[in-house]
Amino acid sequence: MSFLRLGLCVSGVYAMFLLWAIAQERLSVPFQSIDGKSNDKFKSALFLGTCQSILSSLSALVYIFIRAKSGSTLSSLLGLDTPAPTANSAKTNGSAKANGSSKTKVYINGLAQPAKSPATDTSSSHRKTLLLRYLQCSTFITLAAPFGFAALSFITYPTMVLGKSCKLVPVLLMNVLLYRRRFAPHKYAVVGMVTLGISVFMGFGNEKPSKATNNGEQTPYGQLIGIAYLLINLILDGATNSTQDEMFTRYKVSGQQMMFWINAFCTLLSISLGTLPLPYIPVLHPSSGAQTEFASAIAFVRSHPSIIMPLVQFSLTGALGQLFIFETLQHFGSLTLVTITLTRKMFTMILSVVVYNHKLTPGQWLGAGIVFAGISIEALVKHVHAKRVIQEKEKAQIKSL
Repeated sequence: MSFLRLGLCVSGVYAMFLLWAIAQERLSVPFQSIDGKSNDKFKSALFLGTCQSILSSLSALVYIFIRAKSGSTLSSLLGLDTPAPTANSAKTNGSAKANGSSKTKVYINGLAQPAKSPATDTSSSHRKTLLLRYLQCSTFITLAAPFGFAALSFITYPTMVLGKSCKLVPVLLMNVLLYRRRFAPHKYAVVGMVTLGISVFMGFGNEKPSKATNNGEQTPYGQLIGIAYLLINLILDGATNSTQDEMFTRYKVSGQQMMFWINAFCTLLSISLGTLPLPYIPVLHPSSGAQTEFASAIAFVRSHPSIIMPLVQFSLTGALGQLFIFETLQHFGSLTLVTITLTRKMFTMILSVVVYNHKLTPGQWLGAGIVFAGISIEALVKHVHAKRVIQEKEKAQIKSL
């Protein structure tokens, strides 16, 4: 059963995100108008993000209710009944269990737990703090998505995929800057390899994407602009991932609960930004005049109906792909997930080269190899460490017997 579940998770992540990547790249190039007189680019990343976040939050909610235990309340299913992260709560729970004073089961986040003690009661301030953390992640994601989408106007999709594969760099940086964490020496070596690989890939690139234009003319320093947008996207992604790591550690929420709340807040934020008559803001609000972002997006869809299929593909596969990712994380751990996502990104780059006929130089393949080698070292070290931890636990159990 475990092997079958792993096979389904791997197949789901591969299928959903390979299709998602094809749709994302298709959405970054011009679409022909319904009258056939012009080819125009779709610029509203907020609209794309809203479509995906709506489906993602609904998918997570359906998943939570399908997997719900009998007797669970709505608040516990949505992860709002997590114990406040106090130092004494674990001790209190341990003492109660040892004394046999708490045998009644209640459900917290859909899992059976001992009956609440005063130390584990969830206060309203704790819930507010948790929701503010979700809102913080959603804000980072809502701001990051437009920069990632805008970068595709100036750099090729394989460059984008390779850059996104280097998320370890901003995640490590944001963990050090925001939460003062320290890491093993090999992680800094991996970051160095990733940085070198990206430099080699960009230095040996000679493809001039036709997308890197502004009204048909080559934009000066277009590649530098694309790299700058990608760096902003990665920094915001790093802040998101480091905050998510902190939340998993402190609040013990499940992946699906986090998926629901973050996407729900992303929907609210993007709808707010998309329906306000904001002035022209590069990347974040490209609509000009008094027209709102969503009004411009809907008008574009009406005049360019060929965008509908890739838009639906992008939103649906992104939502379902997140479910497979969190299912993998829940049952098989982060090591397996890292391995799956690493190979998936390699296949995504190859698929993009094949489907959209990108031309990569030998130097670019070398740079990509250095990047993936660095990430593979990280996965290998994690594998060795996880194996050692399991062996130590087994030895401890044998000694106790």
